[in-house]
Amino acid sequence: MMKQLTVAFLFITSISLAQEISLTEAKRLLGLPLKCVQKEYPNKLGQVLNETGDLKSPAELHPSFYGCFDWHSSVHGHWLMVKLLNKYPELITDSVLMVLQTNLSKDNIQKEIAYFGTKNNGSFERTYGWNWLLKLQLELESWDHPVGRELSSNLKPLSDLFCQKYIEFLPKLNYAIRSGDHINTAFGLTFSYDYAIAHSNDSLKTVIEKRARDFYFNDKNYPLHLEPSGYDFLSGGFEEIDIMRRILSKDEFKSWLKRFAPQLFSKKFTLEPGKVSDRSDGHLVHLDGLNFSRAWCLYGITKTLPELAHLNKIADQHIQTSLSNIVDGDYMGEHWLASFALLALLSK
Repeated sequence: MMKQLTVAFLFITSISLAQEISLTEAKRLLGLPLKCVQKEYPNKLGQVLNETGDLKSPAELHPSFYGCFDWHSSVHGHWLMVKLLNKYPELITDSVLMVLQTNLSKDNIQKEIAYFGTKNNGSFERTYGWNWLLKLQLELESWDHPVGRELSSNLKPLSDLFCQKYIEFLPKLNYAIRSGDHINTAFGLTFSYDYAIAHSNDSLKTVIEKRARDFYFNDKNYPLHLEPSGYDFLSGGFEEIDIMRRILSKDEFKSWLKRFAPQLFSKKFTLEPGKVSDRSDGHLVHLDGLNFSRAWCLYGITKTLPELAHLNKIADQHIQTSLSNIVDGDYMGEHWLASFALLALLSK
């Protein structure tokens, strides 16, 4: 226990909240997904069983994304690895590349695609996992490396499938899902919208813009004081802000935000970070993730509206509250929190 506490202390004291992360700390962050992207158990599958023959091992069902406890955590674990290799080429080694090439092989991705064609599993990971998969695709495409180009090509058919699934699904969704976990609709639209913009996918862009306006444009006086719920790793309110700042013009967004969360414009605005009582509990530890996701949303607001720069201090406080816990040695947080932490740190 003392060793774990020492590592955690060194981690949080050596990472600044500036945009740059040292090579040493980037290497340590890289080690977290490397520990789990090929770790098959424990595993939470979340699949629908139609018959006894559907009972297969995680690696058989999901040869690309069977590690890190669940499918979506594996996806954003791979994003974390690619992001770090992209940003810090010094971290590229044959062994790291082999992990990526093995997991994201063309054959493995085709098997992942086939899974979504099985009965009752077409909505698997909708829309949280789909959102992260498209973020992974964009990161691979931005990685100027032969392996990046290879894996981007391998993954693209699965990304194309998710784009089509979004286009088919969103018009059917009559009401936004506003919970603070995987099924939150606003979060499920954010990275996907970035992908639509990057790929000039007008069909995806249009459907996201339309549904976001349908769901959120008339919202006002959001009760931030009612958040968080006990298992939240996303803020329903801030995720709504995060998608709306993407789809609205700057002036329109500012007017909307004044209606939706006028308290954010006060320099006296405060927001207490989420408190975790037991980090060995896979649900309670979600609140560390909430601190990171709130932070990246707050930083996003100030990038769009620099006059709200006072929100950066609140974002910093949220990161500082949970940063050391991504290396606390407990798998319930360690298998996923590093991705959230890195995204928050790089969003400043």
